Amino acid sequence: MVLRVSSPRPQPALGRVGQCLGLRARYSIRTPRNSFLRVSEEVQEAIHSKKPVVALESTIYTHGFPHPQNTALASHLESVVRLNGGIPATIGILDGVARVGFDAQELAELTASAGKPHTNKISRRDIGYVCGLGLAGRKFNGGTTIAGTMVLAHLAGIKVFATGGLGGVHRGGENSMDISADLTELGRTPVAVISSGCKSFLDIPRTLEYLETQGVGVGTFADGREGRVDFPAFWTRESGVPSPTVIQDEHEAAAIIFAQFALELSSGLHLANPIPSQHSIPKGRMDGLIGEAILEAEKSGSRGSDNTPFILSKIRELTGGQTIDANRALIESNVSRGTKIACELAKLDIDFRGETYR
Repeated sequence: MVLRVSSPRPQPALGRVGQCLGLRARYSIRTPRNSFLRVSEEVQEAIHSKKPVVALESTIYTHGFPHPQNTALASHLESVVRLNGGIPATIGILDGVARVGFDAQELAELTASAGKPHTNKISRRDIGYVCGLGLAGRKFNGGTTIAGTMVLAHLAGIKVFATGGLGGVHRGGENSMDISADLTELGRTPVAVISSGCKSFLDIPRTLEYLETQGVGVGTFADGREGRVDFPAFWTRESGVPSPTVIQDEHEAAAIIFAQFALELSSGLHLANPIPSQHSIPKGRMDGLIGEAILEAEKSGSRGSDNTPFILSKIRELTGGQTIDANRALIESNVSRGTKIACELAKLDIDFRGETYR
């Protein structure tokens, strides 16, 4: 018997919107979909040529770091991708249009709009809203969350996305139903997300249970450790919660992603990369600071979407800014590792293209 192994999920070179976007680039044919979504020529060419492409979110720039530090960080992270052999695809909303890939001027424009009233945080639910209002003449900018970035990355045909930290189930979420849209997006969108786990003030055991229910594969890089490995808790390498699986290196990670796409599974993957050891805040200290920050949030009446920013701000204050340095270190580490994974995945795409096995 002859078994023919083909590349994962035969599809247009640029994903679900690829043919329309490619035609538009070459023949200037306008379609309703590419009126709302623009993929840069560099990213289009890279996907078409099967070069390693790494998606990067933009909420970290619009709702995380202040201007002009956010501009410098955006440029730096794109440089990290290029230095490791990949093509960066920063994703966000500019003037009411979803963008996958920014040039330097566009990225400067987006980051300069941080904190302004017309700059929104964009999840899946918000994409149609801001793009539709853009068509109607009300043009907004927006930083895409993990969920929003996954949606647009998948539409463009990008498989690997590196970010800072994953959202999760909030403490008390069994009553409040305060569960990040990142988790449900991972359950329905086939993109591999590399992050440093979820923030320590979230309910990590329930987060992992929710991801399991959503059918999301979760693994943590061993990073030189043997035996049991904890799922990371963003600022600290240990959470006290064992990771569902352990991944040894970027080649293993790429092989898992390749299999996921070859089998046409519709869910995503979460590959947890612990913060570098030298920047990790000890778990005991972090637990105490988080308890204090949560208590302050409860006293202030902070709820819903205001809760996380309040707690982050309080923890930053309590650590004397140490978490800012930790944030920079972990996002850079995740982008570097994500790019190495994308490069390994590109090799697998080439190795298995059209090959026949007996």
